[in-house]
Amino acid sequence: MKNNITEEFDIVVIGGGHAGCEAALASARLGSKTLMLVTDIDSVAMMPCNPAIGGTGKGHLVREIDALGGEMGVNIDKTFIQSRMLNTAKGPAVHSLRAQADKEWYHQEMLKTIENQPNLTLHEEEAIDLLLDEEKKGREGESFVRGVVTSASTYSAKAVVIATGTFLRGKIFIGENVKESGPGGMAPAKPLAENLEKYGLPLRRFKTGTPARALARSFDYDKMQEQKGDSNIVPFSFMNEKLEREQISCWLTYTNHKTHEIIKQNFHRSALFGGQIEGIGPRYCPSIEDKVNRFSDKERHQLFIEPEGLSSDEMYIQGMSSSLPEDVQHEFYHSIEGLENIEITKPAYAIEYDCVDPLSLKPSLESKIIKGLFCAGQFNGSSGYEEAAAQGIIAGINANMLINGKEPLVLGRNEAYIGVLIDDLVTKGTNEPYRIMTSRAEYRLLLRQDNADGRLTEKAYKIGLASEERYQLFLKKREEVERERKRLEETMVKPAVANPFLASVGSAEVAGSISLTELLKRPEVSYENLAAIDKARPTLSHHATAQIAVEIKYSGYIDKQRDQVERFKKLEDRRLPADLDYLNMKGLRIEAAQKLDAQRPESLGRASRISGVSPADINVLLVYLEKERRKK
Repeated sequence: MKNNITEEFDIVVIGGGHAGCEAALASARLGSKTLMLVTDIDSVAMMPCNPAIGGTGKGHLVREIDALGGEMGVNIDKTFIQSRMLNTAKGPAVHSLRAQADKEWYHQEMLKTIENQPNLTLHEEEAIDLLLDEEKKGREGESFVRGVVTSASTYSAKAVVIATGTFLRGKIFIGENVKESGPGGMAPAKPLAENLEKYGLPLRRFKTGTPARALARSFDYDKMQEQKGDSNIVPFSFMNEKLEREQISCWLTYTNHKTHEIIKQNFHRSALFGGQIEGIGPRYCPSIEDKVNRFSDKERHQLFIEPEGLSSDEMYIQGMSSSLPEDVQHEFYHSIEGLENIEITKPAYAIEYDCVDPLSLKPSLESKIIKGLFCAGQFNGSSGYEEAAAQGIIAGINANMLINGKEPLVLGRNEAYIGVLIDDLVTKGTNEPYRIMTSRAEYRLLLRQDNADGRLTEKAYKIGLASEERYQLFLKKREEVERERKRLEETMVKPAVANPFLASVGSAEVAGSISLTELLKRPEVSYENLAAIDKARPTLSHHATAQIAVEIKYSGYIDKQRDQVERFKKLEDRRLPADLDYLNMKGLRIEAAQKLDAQRPESLGRASRISGVSPADINVLLVYLEKERRKK
């Protein structure tokens, strides 16, 4: 290992994907001298899989990243080519924004932001090893990181963030054709993985995949259903009030019986079923052969045909990743309506890679094994750009907090989807690439897209990450919401005015005067159509009106969830001493004692979510804590 220091930094970020970008930008914006190491400049914020940001649950993460002062929301607002709000037929808790990106434009704009960020240096060098302080050991015996070694240089650092995505010992599978490779044909990272393993980080193999790309001119669009963007474009970033752009259509088609038969006849040639792939794939985004095998009763599976960008002639066939050979891919892709004559430019492939067991991480995303080493993104066993970016910004923040002797930023499950994501990973662990879903959040009516700034921007401003401009926009919106809610409560409408309006929207009449708030609580009444009888309505920002309408209409349910949160916090906030002797604690079952001893949860709440720890075990801990409190 080289020990002659080439240059000194506060923080080094290994990797330039979505996690690496957010980690490096957060670190630099918080004042740390930061180095970002990438194996290839083209890997910065690249989209090797679907060219889109957001989606169900994922849109919430992007809004939260933005509310904290991150870049993903700002960047997609610059570079989207289609925008849609999903799940609008359902309740507001699951409304999720999704935008189709111009992938090259997205990469270029993020690269430009990184290159122009003060305190941030970008180097195209492969990290091959960590520099550890061999003499210094922590209380639990962990090593201390003090830098990163590349093939040409050695950089000292007070903290390091690993955000390697799918590059670590990456291996690509296309049927019998197997080659060592990172995503998009880039070189894999091998020495770093071998050294991380040597230092005791528990690595395992996961896999993901991507569909084929085909030339846009070769699709028969008359045979597919057009999917247009929303006429009213909702920005991802709270920094943007309104966006206008000409949008590009996507297209919907389906697999069929013939497609499924071709795939079934070639199961034996799939790398997935043939045994070549060791890694575990994502249950919620399976390959097409896995779908056909697991859901044999389904007659068809939907496929979205999505443009890769304004300057690209390639289309992405979402919903059809595969590890089957190219000749089989050609056969089954051509069996689909609208795809009979497509010209495939890049075949689908599966990629297998190393990642760390997230149970070896603290809630701050710092390693329990190497102090000062933070981990983020797919390296932590998650899948998706948004999940990666969410972990990246937290890792970047907490690396900065550590070197400045401050408490880490740990978001609770009741505060953010980011909190749910990280808590699930570090407390429950994952046996497959983890994907966020709205169903994972216990308090999702409180964790909506529209109020992410209200939940997180003040926290980010206090630590110095949210800018003054962002904070002032947040204060303005909060004031607008409070003022408008009060006005709606105090404005009374007489039956002579209210009843004709109620009849027009199909709602029951009233006998006496009624407030605008009470009218808005009715399912047939929206904030928009209420304007017909609300002549004194002020002009408000889009972000404010979206929040007002939801909070009034669902106020009863929201209040119930707030009560649940208060009860939850009583358990969540009970701290567990770091030196508790679980293995010799009377009353704990052996499995629970072993799990608690291995993971060392910081609170009763986290302990209660560990697999194998029962409510009875939590009661044992409660009794123990109460006895200790009385002794003191």
